[in-house]
Amino acid sequence: MPNSLDQLKATGTVVVSDSAIGKYKPQDATTNPSLILAASKKPEYAKLMDVAIDYAKSKGGSIDSKVDHALDRLLVEFGKEILKIIPGKVSTEVDARFSFDTKASVDKALHIIDLYKEQGISKDRVIIKVASTWEGIKAAEILQRDHGINCNLTLMFSLVQAIGAAEANAYLISPFVGRILDWFKVANKKEYSKQEDPGVVSVKNIFDYYKKFGYKTIVMGASFRNTGEITELAGCDYLTISPNLLEELMNSNEAVPKKLDSAGAASLKLERRSYIKDEALFRFDFNEDQMAVEKLREGISKFAADAVTLKDILKAKLS
Repeated sequence: MPNSLDQLKATGTVVVSDSAIGKYKPQDATTNPSLILAASKKPEYAKLMDVAIDYAKSKGGSIDSKVDHALDRLLVEFGKEILKIIPGKVSTEVDARFSFDTKASVDKALHIIDLYKEQGISKDRVIIKVASTWEGIKAAEILQRDHGINCNLTLMFSLVQAIGAAEANAYLISPFVGRILDWFKVANKKEYSKQEDPGVVSVKNIFDYYKKFGYKTIVMGASFRNTGEITELAGCDYLTISPNLLEELMNSNEAVPKKLDSAGAASLKLERRSYIKDEALFRFDFNEDQMAVEKLREGISKFAADAVTLKDILKAKLS
């Protein structure tokens, strides 16, 4: 019998790695400030840091300006290395500090795409990640519509965010399965089976809604805590999986039947909602979901803090 990872792929799910590990043969790969920070401390990535520092020094300006140049180039250097390994696309994240600033997010995204272009990498191989705030969704709408730049709406915890992203024609969304589970375990002081896992249920609901109403935005489950969450979402468009869980799936022969089916969603009785032209309604409905509000705030703060730590490392090297 094929291993569980191969069975998962056979359900139609595209496997994405949250770091570029060649042995698992992922189609795409994704990064975020936390992953880049962890990787940047490893000796094998020192050369990428050196390239970023040399680039920043060549730009001149204030030390803060140089640090910004260095960080942007470091993100692109990691992306470039990942693209040497995978056949598909790499996601590169806009600074989380811009999560509530549409213009700043768009400007930073365009700059990142320009840096990739300087390295001979087409925008077709890059996905820009922005947080699933109202401002981030509007930034994705502009980038997709006006610039043909594919966007990944990350830090997603609710159907409200997912509907906004789909209406913005975002290329891809990343609902965070494990972080939703974390919140409910603490809030309700209980454990959940893989079938009733709130994060799994959230992604299933988003998947069904998208397929019911014909949205083309890719649903990519992310932030998994165990392989059970992954196998319960077999058949989802994409799943981005950490190396340790990829290894578990590769070493398992447990059956992985298809659980999510777009054909079955067509017959579901679901209410269609719209947010893209109604900021007040989006904010009100999102605000009604305590878990989503808390986890979005927490996620933005964590990514922003890790970006600051990364900048401090770059600043020390530039000094």
